[in-house]
Order: sequence, then structure tokens, then C-alpha cells
Amino acid sequence: MPNPFLMQFKMGGPALLDVCVLAACWVGFGVILVIGKRGATKTDAKRSPISHLGFLLQLLGYAICFAFPRPDLSPIVPMPRVTELLLSAVIAAMGVISIGICYAAARALGKQWALVARVVDDHELITGGPYSHVRNPIYLAMFGMLVATGLTISRWQALLAGILVFLIGNEIRIRSEEKLLRETFGSKFDEYASRVPAVFPRLF
Repeated sequence: MPNPFLMQFKMGGPALLDVCVLAACWVGFGVILVIGKRGATKTDAKRSPISHLGFLLQLLGYAICFAFPRPDLSPIVPMPRVTELLLSAVIAAMGVISIGICYAAARALGKQWALVARVVDDHELITGGPYSHVRNPIYLAMFGMLVATGLTISRWQALLAGILVFLIGNEIRIRSEEKLLRETFGSKFDEYASRVPAVFPRLF
């Protein structure tokens, strides 16, 4: 019986292109995490343990998408070939843009980079670069990678479940992180939060 993945490889189908692009994006995401961690301040003044739970839920959202793949790399739902090609282009763009956002956010954070909510000594409120559009650009990038991955390899039910679990974890992380920032910066953070959305940029 012919292997569907090998058939996609020989045909050079859009699903294969998306798999290749996403694989490269995931490698890039890992490199950004490693470099960001190396350049980050090792000690912190305040830390929120509950943010670990949010991070684990985000990872669980990814795990759900990877655990229930479509066996034949077929479109996530039946669609015309033209629509499939357009979706493939959107997926590839989503992956590349997500990595670009993550890289820009990591550079803006510098030594304040962290996987969990914390405040370091001499902490600065970063409001430039991607932080001028959303308060949590790295979470936006992570969500983009989740959706792009799910659209490429997951069953639609798994993608919906993964999104739900991820967003719950996302909310936990945002609340715990912004609690620390409000305690540290007070009205300065409130003013920033009043004009910049948390995760998804305003379209108008």
C-alpha cells in the first residue's frame, strides 16, 4: 500500500511545503528560546509560580495537536484545490510571521526574557517594537504556531481542543504576569494596558 506522506513528497503537494516550513519555524523557535535564556538575567526580584501552570497548559495545547495527526496529510476539512493552495500559503505565512514576532519580542526584552512571569532588578516596562501593538507578542507568536501546526497536521477536533487548552493557559500566564507588572509600575502599566491590547492586535 503506498505511503501517503511519500506520495505527497513525490508530488510536492502543499501539505509537504507546510510541513517543511513549519519544521524550519519550530527549529527557529527553539533557537530563539535558547539564545533568549542565555542572555536573560539569572536572578529575579519577584516571580509568579502560578504562571508555570499556564505554561504547562500551553504546552498541552501543542501536545494535543501533535497527538492526533491526520494520517494522510489531507486538508483539515474537504475543500477545492484552489482553496487548499490558498490555505497552504496562509499557513506558511503564519509560521514565518510568528517566528518574526517572537524574535523581535525577544530582542526587545533582552535580559528580561523569561519563560515564566517574573520581575528582575531594574526591570523596565517594554512598550516599543512589537510591544507597541500587543502587550504579549510572544504569546501571540506561540498561538500563531499552534494554529499553523494544527492546520497542517491535526484533525480539526484536536485543533479546536488544543486552542481551548492553550487559551486557558494563556489567560493564566497573562494574569499572573500583569499582576507583577501592576505591582511594579502601577499607573504607568495601567496607562499602557488601556491603549494596547493583551494578545490580538486591533484591526482598526
